[in-house]
Amino acid sequence: MKQWYEKLFDNYGNQYDKESFTQGTVGECDFIEKEINYDRSLKIIDIGCGTGRHTIELTKRGYSVLGIDLSQSQLDNSINDFHETGANEEGAHYKSDSFDLMTMRDNNVTAFTDDDGHNFELECNERYYMPSEITWLLKSLGFKRIEIFGAKLGAFSREDKLTTTDFEMLVVAEK
Repeated sequence: MKQWYEKLFDNYGNQYDKESFTQGTVGECDFIEKEINYDRSLKIIDIGCGTGRHTIELTKRGYSVLGIDLSQSQLDNSINDFHETGANEEGAHYKSDSFDLMTMRDNNVTAFTDDDGHNFELECNERYYMPSEITWLLKSLGFKRIEIFGAKLGAFSREDKLTTTDFEMLVVAEK
């Protein structure tokens, strides 16, 4: 039986690229390039690459990038499809039923329309991670330098402190 996150991305590649939070790829890749000092000899792995928006952009810039994702639907978008997508204010929406502060888990219902126009509602159980947990996990994997910042759409920067209003966090780690 598929997990909720597998069902969500089973046929959602094209729609995913229309989500508002995916529209900052160029600026986000600008930040990545600056972080690695524009060293095209480095190999980059994009874990949880989704449709490969960062993988594709960095590859176009001359980097060797490997993208990995669980969802075949996410991986099946072509480069042309990727560049033709625009913002979609509709996108996936979720309604949180409860958030358990002790376990950092959010139970919610996510409603979305897949690439074939079918509407779905999925009961989801997501785990959120605190910066201290991310730091501990990365240290346990051998990363030495770990920095965490706020992640502004299309404008990643070391100048943005992570706040409680940030939708995502930017983690920069080196072995």
